[in-house]
Parts: sequence; structure tokens; C-alpha cells
Amino acid sequence: MIEVERLGEVTRIKMGREYEGRVLYWTAAYLVDGLLIDTGCPHTADELTGFLEGRHLDLAVNTHHHEDHVGANHLLQQRFKVRVMASREAALLIGQPLQLHPYQELVWGQPVPTKVDILAHRVETRNHHFEVMATPGHCPDHVSLVEMARGWCFTGDLFISREPKAMRPEEDVHEIARSMGKLLELPAARLTLFTGLGNVVKDGRAALEGCIDYIRALSRKAKELEAEGFSIGEMVNRLFGRESILAGLTGGHISSENVVRALLRPEA
Repeated sequence: MIEVERLGEVTRIKMGREYEGRVLYWTAAYLVDGLLIDTGCPHTADELTGFLEGRHLDLAVNTHHHEDHVGANHLLQQRFKVRVMASREAALLIGQPLQLHPYQELVWGQPVPTKVDILAHRVETRNHHFEVMATPGHCPDHVSLVEMARGWCFTGDLFISREPKAMRPEEDVHEIARSMGKLLELPAARLTLFTGLGNVVKDGRAALEGCIDYIRALSRKAKELEAEGFSIGEMVNRLFGRESILAGLTGGHISSENVVRALLRPEA
């Protein structure tokens, strides 16, 4: 299922596999001035490419290698001969089969390995200039695209919400905060965040500052609880009230426990 909405110069394309009349999990791509940022999941690749038929499309960029952001790469290359690009680290992973958990296969599907080109530091379209910024944390190969003149910031999965309560085990919460800090150092007076879930946050600076403050406060609390001898499970309950429902749905792969463990790791 896809839902399309024009937001000024940016077209938001929300996608997700439908089950019993409901979308299991939304992911998003954005089309602006011939540039497609992310390509959704494999389960919606046909719908996305169908929507793009006959539209101005010059280039696609993946913010990172995860299956819900690269799923239509193969079809885009087949049908439109469009160039797809990603960071050097992401390109290596996009070019080989991903090892997915059962829930990932169900919700998003296995992307076809594709050869993609390496991103430079800037992406030029007919009317815009997008700075490519390394923003690791969600995964090491993650990048964000920023159009300084417009204050647009396409954040992929760097920013999920102001108060993230669940994450994958490999995520680095301290690196996430540092990457958000890099975005706050940009000279753009105002930032609008276009997120990987399809949420558009108009006051992006306040959202990023709020998330950084939340992470820092949570880190202090977690380390205090650790010093007092609380177990990981007890810390989850004290910090979040209970384990995230996502833990049960993903076999523990996305969980609040992972957040706690990430908070307790030494900062690089």
C-alpha cells in the first residue's frame, strides 16, 4: 500500500505491507526535483515504481542499507535505468543478500542485491543542492541529505521520535546524539525533518535538541541505576515502565532492553 502527499516541492510517498486491512509498518521515500530519497521496502516495490512511471526521476539515493530503505532499487534500475547511490559502506551491504529476521521478511521482505554507485559529498539536482552528511548511529553507513537554502533535512532513520524507547541491538545511542548534534551545527536558521517513517517535523531544531537532551538524561539515569545494582530488566521497568511491545513482535530484536544496553556502553 502506498499513500502519496505533495508537501510543497517535496512529494512524500509512504509505503507499507498491508495485512487484514492495516499497514504493518510505514516507511517513506521522498521525491523532490527528480531526486528520490530512499526506495521503500521490497513488498511495495511494484507500487512505488508504478507511481513513478512517467514522472521526472533522475537519481535515487539510499540513506542506509536497511531493507525498508532499498527495497525498490532493483526495479528502479530495471524499469527506468535510474542511477542509485549510497555511501561507500552502505553500497557494499546493498550489493549482497541481507541476513534478516523472520519479522523483517514478513513486514518488509528481502531486497534484491543491487550494485549502486558511491555518493559524493553533494548531490545536485536541476534546482537544488543537497549536502550529504555522515550521520551514523542507527547504523554505521547512515547518511542524511540537507538542502541548506530550504532548510530541508532528510534524516532516514536517524530521527525516529523525540523520546525513542526501542532500538536494534547494533544501534549506538551516543553516536545518534552526536550525529543529531552535527545537524544542529548547520548554518540553516530552520530545519524541517523528513523522516524515514514519513513524519515531517517542521521545527526540526527543537526536535533534535529535545531528543539529545532525552538521551543524555536517560544515560545518566541508567548509569545511576547500574551503580545501585539494578539488573537490565529492572532498569527497563524503571526507565520505560515496561518492555516495548516491539520486543514481542520482533523476537527481542527491537526492544527497550537494547536501549538500556546501548546507554550503558562506554562512549567512543
